[in-house]
Amino acid sequence: MKAPIVVLCWSFAATVVAQNQTQAQCLQSFNGTIGNGTVGSEQQVSSLTVRTVNSTDANQGVAVDEQYFYSIDNYSITKHNKTTGRPLRQWYGGPDGPIIHLDGGVVINGTLYAPHSNYPNFPETSSVEEWNVTTMEHIRSHSFGIYRGSLTWVDQDSTGTWYGTFANYDRVQAGQTQPYGLSINTQLVRFAPGPESPFQYVSQSWIFPEELVSANFAPMSNSGGSFAPDGWLYITGHDASAAYVLQIPAAGSILIWVATVDLPSIAGQGIAWDRSARAQGGNGTLYGISRESRQVVEMRVPLQGCRPNTDLPVGMVLAPEDFVDTSSD
Repeated sequence: MKAPIVVLCWSFAATVVAQNQTQAQCLQSFNGTIGNGTVGSEQQVSSLTVRTVNSTDANQGVAVDEQYFYSIDNYSITKHNKTTGRPLRQWYGGPDGPIIHLDGGVVINGTLYAPHSNYPNFPETSSVEEWNVTTMEHIRSHSFGIYRGSLTWVDQDSTGTWYGTFANYDRVQAGQTQPYGLSINTQLVRFAPGPESPFQYVSQSWIFPEELVSANFAPMSNSGGSFAPDGWLYITGHDASAAYVLQIPAAGSILIWVATVDLPSIAGQGIAWDRSARAQGGNGTLYGISRESRQVVEMRVPLQGCRPNTDLPVGMVLAPEDFVDTSSD
């Protein structure tokens, strides 16, 4: 049974919840060349809610750096002191501005990168928008125009490579007669830089396992994504109180669903690992939001002892005496 306990003292309203934390088994044999991409997906990992912070902009996602976190709404962003939770500065674009639907963010080297789309309008367009986190001024835009769907998150892995998701939806929007792109068409992409933008090209893309999409995304899609300090990719749906741990396959185009993390204090939307924070007792710090209560939520999630390996052997090479008879396959 979950029992409220007080373990921290803050100068603002905070809710603290204790839960058993379970570390998922590290399975290093995933290669994604057989099956449906759900190897190990039954592994369940629990989390610990550390605190909640009220923020009127906690509606789409959150970003975090060493000293601050940033609550994100459709066309506004509020910068908070990470220690006290006190709001410091807000950028506001307004309902009539060119920025319509922000979906989360990540801070890299003093710049806040936020995915943006024209959702729920059609045809779907997307961009990445940039803010200077010191001044909170908007400084740059990278537009994709009509592309693969609605961009919902971007992040860098440990090598500095950019990834993101172009989401599609089964839901039929008001005034429309067709679904908004079909959830199964959601794609994780790896960006490649060009002379004009770090997001100028897409070098590779993958889809999500059908079971993950049908059970946890549909009729919406993948809303958030963030690389943990242990190298694994964590993604969220639109409404479920969970994150899904993924591995990029060594072959094929279906991502591998490794484990599920219970996050009872949030309901999908944008997430952000605090990669500036030191692990405490083997746990990393993950930020999310509760749209219902308009709160930023800080959580502790077990980090893994192994790292993803996309260079695993694919298949086997056999001598004639060991050939497999495939005529009955």
